[in-house]
Amino acid sequence: MGRSELTRRKFVTRLATGASILAGMASIDGFLLEPHAYAIERVQIELPRLPEAFHRFRIVQISDIHFGPYMHSAGVESAVRMAKAFEPDLVVLTGDFVSHPLGENNGPRGARHAEPCAEALTQFGKTPMLAVLGNHDCWNDAGIVAGTLKDRGIQVLRNQATVIERGRDRLWIAGASDAIAEDVDLPGALKPIPAGECTVLLAHEPDFADHASRYDIDLQLSGHSHGGQVRLPGIGALILPELAKKYPEGLNRIRKLQLYTNRGLGVISPPVRFNCPPEITFHTLV
Repeated sequence: MGRSELTRRKFVTRLATGASILAGMASIDGFLLEPHAYAIERVQIELPRLPEAFHRFRIVQISDIHFGPYMHSAGVESAVRMAKAFEPDLVVLTGDFVSHPLGENNGPRGARHAEPCAEALTQFGKTPMLAVLGNHDCWNDAGIVAGTLKDRGIQVLRNQATVIERGRDRLWIAGASDAIAEDVDLPGALKPIPAGECTVLLAHEPDFADHASRYDIDLQLSGHSHGGQVRLPGIGALILPELAKKYPEGLNRIRKLQLYTNRGLGVISPPVRFNCPPEITFHTLV
């Protein structure tokens, strides 16, 4: 056997060994580390119709907690501690609070995960919290999830709107029912809002923005996509869910509507994230 052939064999062996080590490191990161390494995204959003009294209004957005087999109270409490450092004026929760237990179908047992989830969220204290439901909340039991959140002081908007007032200035927050699992009535949700007033829409699925952009809405905040959970360099997300394929993460504009998609806090099976860390968003309106 020639020396050059031996050298080539060593090179291939070492290359394969190195690839195996890298794959193992990626596996450890994807399954054990990254799903719990919350990233804070600071986003400044310019809204031309924002009233002066709401200049630099601070919103924390948390989405897709998926409390259940892969997310427990400690994970939510950790996120709340990080978020409180932003000293938010408002917390918005854009759906999918729960997941069903391992080995079971969607149902009331999954919906009851909303109880420890909501209890952990109460650590936001007196900061107002507004929420919409996601498809997993509805598939398990929308009534149980919404009722549990309400009992803990979290207002759930289901085709409804509410107003925040500062003196004579007002900021409207509307919430759409889930576009996959429920009947959305966006005109009904927007009906109480006077024409021309600044409006933020909470809608679980980001691609709903294509429809919402036809209405007088300034900003839509969404989740649902998880950012794909696994994003390969140069390729992007390998799999994206229905109604999250066009706008899977970050800030986008559709006509006059601005949309922000949060990558979510939790995971669904398989419980892995790679190059796509879970997110807590700090929005500042200007």
